[in-house]
Amino acid sequence: MLEVELKKHRRGLTVEAAFTLEAGAALGLFGPSGAGKSTVLACLAGIEAPDHGHIRLGDRLLFPPPLPLHRRSVGYLTQEPNLFPHLTVEGNVAFGLPRARARTPEQREWLERLRRQLHLDDCWSASVARISAGQARRVALARMLAHRPALVLLDEPFTGLDRALVRGLIADLLEWRQALGFTLIAVDHQAEVLSRLCPQVLAMEAGRIVERGTWAELRLSSSASLRALLQPL
Repeated sequence: MLEVELKKHRRGLTVEAAFTLEAGAALGLFGPSGAGKSTVLACLAGIEAPDHGHIRLGDRLLFPPPLPLHRRSVGYLTQEPNLFPHLTVEGNVAFGLPRARARTPEQREWLERLRRQLHLDDCWSASVARISAGQARRVALARMLAHRPALVLLDEPFTGLDRALVRGLIADLLEWRQALGFTLIAVDHQAEVLSRLCPQVLAMEAGRIVERGTWAELRLSSSASLRALLQPL
């Protein structure tokens, strides 16, 4: 289970969030720009430290004190793939894992599965400077999954991609979540995209949680601004 209770002071805004999430569940964070959604993800990922509160994932306390990034079983995808330009696709995917000769048979088999199922065979040995934007997103996804995280955080990773590619990446994520059983928390400005990934939604406005439930329940919200954001659904 993920247990979150945090407060983070930003310029002109204090972000507060408190919720629990069962292992393997999926939760969408939804709301207008500047509501504090990305701040919550950054605190969960360890990129930022809350000013107050605690974060626990299973039997491991992530905060306080801030647990080092390499000890967190957390995968974090943002709008940018953030690949290492001097490495090949394989080098990026396997970054942080033992070198090829030191990998266990299980690790080698896992990398091969990622390579095959995320359709990276044709570019596996290529420099990431030579691959397409869609391939770069798949490489970033493979790199995250290579470590088999218990918690996956998505901060608008589909921004700027065409609909067909977004549908493919969502299908990949749903397939891998079923295979690995990781807990998922996602942020996206498109309700249509977010609802495909997460049946439950937590709505935020001005740094506060204002609603939690299903997407159908959120459509009945008393907040006019939230209802307006839901129009594409």
